[in-house]
Amino acid sequence: MFLNANGLTFHVDVQGVPKGPALVLLHSLGTTLHLWDPQMEVLGQCSRVIRLDLRGHGLSDAPAGPYTMEELASDVLAVLDRLDVGQAVVAGVSIGGMIAQCLWALAPHRVRALILVDSSLATALPAVWRERAEAVRRHGIAPIVRDVAGRWVTPAFADSAAAHGLRTMLLRTPADGFAGCSGAIAGADMTPHATVEGPPVLVIVGDQDRSTPPAMAESLRAAWGGRLEVLAGAAHIPNFEKPAELARVMRGGVEAQGPWRP
Repeated sequence: MFLNANGLTFHVDVQGVPKGPALVLLHSLGTTLHLWDPQMEVLGQCSRVIRLDLRGHGLSDAPAGPYTMEELASDVLAVLDRLDVGQAVVAGVSIGGMIAQCLWALAPHRVRALILVDSSLATALPAVWRERAEAVRRHGIAPIVRDVAGRWVTPAFADSAAAHGLRTMLLRTPADGFAGCSGAIAGADMTPHATVEGPPVLVIVGDQDRSTPPAMAESLRAAWGGRLEVLAGAAHIPNFEKPAELARVMRGGVEAQGPWRP
């Protein structure tokens, strides 16, 4: 479906248990809501699963940037308002995890729990992200596809059909969207918002993630006072490389919240 929210049109998908607890899934930079396809069967058995193409991605609007993390989080809140969802477990991969943390900072009463997959409090290389944003504005996505997508999966998985599909998602991402979100990453720092008194937090990381490695995931876990799960044989985007393992750990994170009103 398509929804008007926060002044833009968003592509949104809702599946799963109609009256189950709401679970919001936020994809990574340069992908779409279809990043979560391999997890939908499992997560849809215990939740009302809400996915959207982020601002600048997929079939959602791609306004010219720069974007901020607060704008991206407010987009999600506006979509939830349109769907009449008061509270949700919010999960995100990479930038999706940063958006999830920012959403809690903006509206803590709307977040039941956070599931942060291969994400961080802040980037260690803000200048690199600003340079990448500028390069994409000038030259498009194609020149960076090999370098960026090469970090998403392990070398053993790089020649698979799924890895090719991920590269295609990246290549088709609007330049304004990729550059805008890159700028948001460069300017974001969730450290002031992280607190052990916040929501329940589950951090998940691939043991071969070079972008947000396990040490960074441990810092994220410690800041929120959460729990850490490491996926063996996974890199930065585990959705297709370790689909069952990711779904199992995430379902456990949702079900750990117990019965509650969505």
